Amino acid sequence: MTSTPSAGPAPATGLRVVVVGATGNVGTSVVRALVDDPAVGSVLGLARRLPDWRPEGTDWRAVNIEPGGADLVPLFEGAAAVVHLAWKFQPTHDPAETWRTNVLGSTRVFDAVAAAGVPALVHASSVGAYSPGPKDRTVDETWPTHGWPQAAYTREKSYLERVLDAYEGAHPEIRVVRMRPAFLFKREAASEQRRIFAGRLLPGRLVRPGLIPVVPDLPGLRLQALHTDDAAAAYAQAVTRPVRGAFNLAAEPPLDAERLAAILEARVVRMPVAPVRAALSAAWRLRAVPASPDLFDAVLRLPLLDSSRARAELGWEPRYTAVEAVQEFLAGLREGAGMATAPLAS
Repeated sequence: MTSTPSAGPAPATGLRVVVVGATGNVGTSVVRALVDDPAVGSVLGLARRLPDWRPEGTDWRAVNIEPGGADLVPLFEGAAAVVHLAWKFQPTHDPAETWRTNVLGSTRVFDAVAAAGVPALVHASSVGAYSPGPKDRTVDETWPTHGWPQAAYTREKSYLERVLDAYEGAHPEIRVVRMRPAFLFKREAASEQRRIFAGRLLPGRLVRPGLIPVVPDLPGLRLQALHTDDAAAAYAQAVTRPVRGAFNLAAEPPLDAERLAAILEARVVRMPVAPVRAALSAAWRLRAVPASPDLFDAVLRLPLLDSSRARAELGWEPRYTAVEAVQEFLAGLREGAGMATAPLAS
């Protein structure tokens, strides 16, 4: 008696989505959101280094998006959407290197999307793309996106907005979505964000209520935060809904010195910007901290975001408040939290 060969597993049904930069703070949350979406059949995660983290329904490829890297077109062919999240924050002392990845690499991704005939591109822009704006009211997606020219991060985010302006004109058949979230936090990203912005010398266990004595009340210190999983939910909706254009993403309430002090059980001390910036600049020049003083300047100038469009067109509503997102991040710092991916390693 002969046996009938097994047909093997049934092919996945639903949308095929490619996530570029799938192993970082945003990428891991976006992959999870897409895997949990019944409209999505499979997810291909692209990253410089393959992770040990492998959610069901995902496949992985190690890819360098910089000029001279892998041909992205075959990886994108047949995809319903490409979500582009890859970004290099460091080294801030060598902006030519971050430009190579963030601008030239992103342009390669955009071009490959068009060459592969992918109908939708969802790009991770940022509040950092916006020009300086008000702190006493919110702005919508029509606010100018010229960034803060001195900081590499904001300069690169702004430049890519101009690239996409031209790209949409050249490729009207592609549905381009630009996500502009506020600062994104979650527990698992705490170790990565400490390395990126504060450096390895900051003891995470010391970032707990009662141990930080003061929070400086600086002119312009009013910003917004969002839990990364909430941002990821918006990305997933942008993949499956027929929307295009820019979307602001932020949670309430805005964070100022008073709210940050309440989280840390610290006192508020009013201070001018100059001495704080001078201290940060000296530490950065000595390579004691990785975050540049130019990024500090940009943060104090960022506008507050109106997320009404995301609520109306994506059906989006954050589950976490901005305070809860920061509290979870601080808990992750104290615990040395991370994930089994290279960027989020504890």
